[in-house]
Amino acid sequence: MRSRPTNPPSSPARCPLPVTDLDRAKAFYADRLGFELDVDVTPVDGVRIVQFTPPGSYCSIKLSTGIPEVDMPPGSLRGLHLVVADIEAAREALIARGVGVQPVEEVRGVYFAYFSDSDGNTWTLQHLPWRK
Repeated sequence: MRSRPTNPPSSPARCPLPVTDLDRAKAFYADRLGFELDVDVTPVDGVRIVQFTPPGSYCSIKLSTGIPEVDMPPGSLRGLHLVVADIEAAREALIARGVGVQPVEEVRGVYFAYFSDSDGNTWTLQHLPWRK
């Protein structure tokens, strides 16, 4: 069982992520990012939901087809953050898995490194040194 931080009521629980090909995206998030697959279901014809959770997180991402309420152009989501305890280690681990992660940048004591998924949705590794 994975450990999870305390989930305050205001914390997001699941973010829809627009992708072109669910199977390609599923491989990226499982194999490249190491996210845990929570569900891959087809509840009715024409609808498929694939949900992943990053290690140690309560907030999941949802890849789906056939749900108009969350329909967005593939690759249109920008700046999803993954807050990490060690940004250099997280960056190197992703690079070792084949993810193209930009060099770490420091902005006023906060550290960032950027990458994109297979559809062009952008992600940010973020390290807040004061957070233990």
